[in-house]
Amino acid sequence: MDIREEVKKYYSEVTGEKEGQMETNICSCALDNMPEHLQVIREQIPDEIILRFYGCGSPIPPALEGCTVLDLGCGTGLDVYMVSKLVGEKGKVIGLDMNDDQLAIAKAHQDEMAKKFGYKESNVTFVKGYIEDLKSAGIEDESVDVVISNCVINLSPYKEAVFGEIYRVLKKGGELYFSDIFADRRMPKELEDHPVLRGECIGGAMYVEDFRRLMRKVGWEDFRYMSSSKAAVDNPEIEKLTGNIGFTSRTIRAMKLPEFLEDICEQYGQFIIYKGGIVGNEFAFDLDDHHHFEKDLPASVCGNTCAMIQQTRFGKYFEVIGDRSRHFGPFEGCSTSPSVDSESAGSGGCCC
Repeated sequence: MDIREEVKKYYSEVTGEKEGQMETNICSCALDNMPEHLQVIREQIPDEIILRFYGCGSPIPPALEGCTVLDLGCGTGLDVYMVSKLVGEKGKVIGLDMNDDQLAIAKAHQDEMAKKFGYKESNVTFVKGYIEDLKSAGIEDESVDVVISNCVINLSPYKEAVFGEIYRVLKKGGELYFSDIFADRRMPKELEDHPVLRGECIGGAMYVEDFRRLMRKVGWEDFRYMSSSKAAVDNPEIEKLTGNIGFTSRTIRAMKLPEFLEDICEQYGQFIIYKGGIVGNEFAFDLDDHHHFEKDLPASVCGNTCAMIQQTRFGKYFEVIGDRSRHFGPFEGCSTSPSVDSESAGSGGCCC
């Protein structure tokens, strides 16, 4: 049986249960670190959508106004509707999922949410399809500004195809921003194929170093961790099966800039200054877990970091000083093969 069919059945059964509860807490969505402006939007989302939604983070980046955003594995549409408010009436949000039961809940609230947000018509479209085959779902090459996903990619048995499709549909300067469950070692085959572990986002959890290698293979020479925290299973029977395997919930940012990004951080003497203007980031902007830019304070950055700002939608919020006309060697403190442990989040391909 196709693993995807097993996963589809698993989530249909969970969705149909009275309380909508899963067997573990590993894929529970914590609100503690959710920005206030996002919490305000979440409070407008119907309880039915929230109760039947399963995620491990809040993969919603800032500065989305006017963007076309694709949510892979949108489920009941919680993140889709939150993004619907952020992109504005002129923006567009596409929610893709393979599960009819969850999509039915998501679609049932389209008119209601458009009215709540004051839109003449919904800016949301829900599509049934597989995240490994976005072409069949009608998602064209370089047609999307931002791809998000909330604890779904781990469920796919074809991860290289998933990341390849994301790379294909993103515009140049576009962004992949997603949360997922990762493991500190490769999962044994018997655990990977276990139907409950797979459905609970455990069996398909990516080993962090294999993830790094896969991202580079697909085209991302550099990606960044936004956050990382231990992911608790909280189920004794399942913990007996997984033993000493450690799990983390991580949020990752990757920009599609193939002609600008290098495999290590290089020094070009560039500085950037955050000018402010991004909602929720009035006084500072975090590019990743170790790049915190205070408003009006010049910061020395490597070529990759500068490109991630200058060549994306974030560029208009920054002043860039310097270019790539002169090279000064590796950016101090960088490594060609960074390693990410289970306790902290490091940089995917660059560690300045």
